Amino acid sequence: LNSRLDDVERFTTQTLARGDIRTYLKEVADLERLTNRVSQGIATPRDLQAIQRSLEVVPQLQMVLTGLFGDAEGEAKAEADAKTDPNLDTPIPNPHLPISNLQSPSPILYSPFSILHSLAPCQDIVNLIDQAIADEPPATLSKVGIIRPGFSVELDSIIAGSRDAKVWVANLEGVERERTGIKSLKVGFNKVFGYYLEVTRANADQVPPEYIRKQTLVNAERYITPELKEYENLILNADERQLEVEVRIFKEVCAQIAASAQRLLTTARTLAYLDVVTALAEVALHNNYVRPALSDDAPLEIINGRHPVVETMPLVDADGLATAFVPNDIRMSSEELIHIITGPNMSGKSTFLRQVALIVLMAQIGSFVPADRAHIGLVDRIFTRIGAQDEIHAGQSTFMVEMVETAAILSQSTGRSLLILDEVGRGTSTYDGLAIARAVVEYIHNNPKIRAKTLFATHYHELTEVAKYLPHLRNYNVAVAEEGSKVIFLHKIVPGGADRSYGIHVAQIAGIPKAVIDRANEILEELEGNADFQERRERTRQTFSGVQMSFLAPEVHPLVEEIKEIDVDSLSPLEALNKLYELKQRATE
Repeated sequence: LNSRLDDVERFTTQTLARGDIRTYLKEVADLERLTNRVSQGIATPRDLQAIQRSLEVVPQLQMVLTGLFGDAEGEAKAEADAKTDPNLDTPIPNPHLPISNLQSPSPILYSPFSILHSLAPCQDIVNLIDQAIADEPPATLSKVGIIRPGFSVELDSIIAGSRDAKVWVANLEGVERERTGIKSLKVGFNKVFGYYLEVTRANADQVPPEYIRKQTLVNAERYITPELKEYENLILNADERQLEVEVRIFKEVCAQIAASAQRLLTTARTLAYLDVVTALAEVALHNNYVRPALSDDAPLEIINGRHPVVETMPLVDADGLATAFVPNDIRMSSEELIHIITGPNMSGKSTFLRQVALIVLMAQIGSFVPADRAHIGLVDRIFTRIGAQDEIHAGQSTFMVEMVETAAILSQSTGRSLLILDEVGRGTSTYDGLAIARAVVEYIHNNPKIRAKTLFATHYHELTEVAKYLPHLRNYNVAVAEEGSKVIFLHKIVPGGADRSYGIHVAQIAGIPKAVIDRANEILEELEGNADFQERRERTRQTFSGVQMSFLAPEVHPLVEEIKEIDVDSLSPLEALNKLYELKQRATE
């Protein structure tokens, strides 16, 4: 990864060379796929032309790269690589094997000189295709005109014979009129009888004896001659014979190209690498990305990180005014593994979650990242549970899909994973969803097999209470500013938990009728002023907090022992939910 980052950084400083390389690469087709088609024997004439065009830019690319990096050291490097790299100039045993059966190129840590060396121009293949394939061949092998005239003596002979036969037939009418003295003699053709000589009845007595009567009409007779039939056979069979020979020659050309498939694949891979690093350099410069520092430990630090897609889009605020993307920081370590993120809808929670995942992913493909500074601890996987959709064809509700995906994350993640969980538990009742959300957080925090870096966005504000009992968990929320009755989402992630959802305000922004908004505010005021409602809310908060206290009490509750004995990995999502309902019922009793 650092080697690729070196190359990306190198090309960010070479603007002119990078532009030339990007221009040349536009002429390159999918060389790996085309090589695959040739090796499998399913290539078309135009596939070969695409290979030719792709290879023709290689010398130009080599010139640009040589100008950048010099060639003397490159030659020494190339000589050393040639002794150790088995992937260069290695013919394959069977040119018709699928590409997956070819020798798989081993990973290369590219240097400027290995790029130069791996870019084989394959001039022999370019020359072969140029000499063998016509300038404008047909799209398939079902029509003639595939092979360039002059490439095959046999093919040229067939084409010349057909052409001469057509000339002979074209001249036959004049020759026979002069020889026989029959001025009305005509040469014609139909699909039933082929070519024929037509003479009117008035001139029947002048017909030469070698004419063979073929058809009698009302006012004329039609004849053939042995010589005319020979030329007819030449003409009628020429296209079929020409196509047969052209297809055979085309397959022979493909076999020669397939014998160099490994060389083509090495070049294709190098061209692809050049495409990647120059494209990453281009976007890094254009969007003001920085080089991330990579490490093999847990820390994740991103300063003023931005979403690589959202920041490039026109953004407007709630009033429809243009606004800029708001960057955010994140710091995670072995001491701060789980972030609970609360805040209203439209405040930017999901964007922030996706942004962090994308920045980590970009860093791990060797790309610069949208931030002011980034230190990325490498992860083995990125798991996401974002969005809501059902699977009607599989008979799964939105909540069931959510639980299945969450179960997969809990069973497959490790301490090196990055978990992105958005609104887990929202698809069921409040208490059930809250219980599931908390159980998931505790499982990730306490299970020694996981303890992964986790971003957990939720609307359950009660979930922030678990920070009191889970030492590696921190609360964050999306900042909101209130100006009188107006609420402004600042899209900034700040420490602490949110205490309000601002759902009615979001509904107002969405265009819900004013009468509905006014009534919703009235109902909210009634509920917040209702003693019973407030008592139930406080009881819920205390009960929710008390669950953890019971877990931490010196005297272990029987339910705790039972939970410890549950093999979570062996339970299906439905069994897990049923077990959770059972435990909840017994706990309330």
